[in-house]
Amino acid sequence: MPSPLLTAVTAYIEEQGGGEGVFPTLIDGFNIVRSFHTMMPMPALYRPSLCVVLQGAKEIRLGESRLDYRAAECLVVSIELPAKSRIVEASPEAPFVGVNIDLDVAIMREVFAQMDMPPSSTMDPGTCILVGKMDDPISDCIIRLIRMTKAPKTIPILYPSVMREICYWLLSSPYGEEICKLALPKSNVDRVAKAVSVLHASFAQTLPVEHLAAIAGMSPSSFQQHFKALTSMTPLQFQKQLRLVEARRLMVAEAANVTEAAYRVGYESVSQFSREYSRKFGVAPKQDAINQKRLYSDYASRSDQSSQEFSP
Repeated sequence: MPSPLLTAVTAYIEEQGGGEGVFPTLIDGFNIVRSFHTMMPMPALYRPSLCVVLQGAKEIRLGESRLDYRAAECLVVSIELPAKSRIVEASPEAPFVGVNIDLDVAIMREVFAQMDMPPSSTMDPGTCILVGKMDDPISDCIIRLIRMTKAPKTIPILYPSVMREICYWLLSSPYGEEICKLALPKSNVDRVAKAVSVLHASFAQTLPVEHLAAIAGMSPSSFQQHFKALTSMTPLQFQKQLRLVEARRLMVAEAANVTEAAYRVGYESVSQFSREYSRKFGVAPKQDAINQKRLYSDYASRSDQSSQEFSP
């Protein structure tokens, strides 16, 4: 029997016309995903977020690390980072269904400060992503978020309180020691996150490690150690991922040619850009852009067809 949350999410999707794809809601940062097909790995930029799988299964790759999560499990991301994700279990009979919610770090810190017995952060920096079981209180919170979308005037009033509740249950969970790193204002996670924000905003520029370390308030050696522990990448590798993901977006969404995309994301050599792009995506930039446009076109066609086949 489907869970109450899966039933509520499925009903929302059908109210939006059914089919598959990403279903944004009226709540900023709260999106629903349904797919009738498995998907190839897709590079994406993750923000601090809670990603819940209600049906099917998904995997995420961060550097050399890989995490799998399936129904009734959730992924928690603590800093902005480039990663690859793919749906590994889905079919028209049992589609993949997931929910993504951006976490409000400011609210997370407020909740942490008000807890009588807040979790203690582990000394081990660990990675900035983790997979855990989703419990009933968080499921109830998401159902209430869906209910809010049907009464938009309630969102600015009620949403902050539900986000506070989500943060509380995450901090109170068995994974609270890891999640609280997101809430500690002077933790190594917070320091690295400041440098990550600069990388996101200025990835096309040359950013020496010493400059990023100064932003994080660390020595260069300590910064590099903690950065890699959290992201599974060096700062240079991280910046390269940002550049290549943005280059792909420029070629697919804005029809930029290879040379234009390379220069816009900060490469001085188009040949070097092409080599690194091919190494990351497994195909030359121009051909990959063609493939991605065809993929999105096919996906849109399937979504239209599915809307007709699965509409009530």
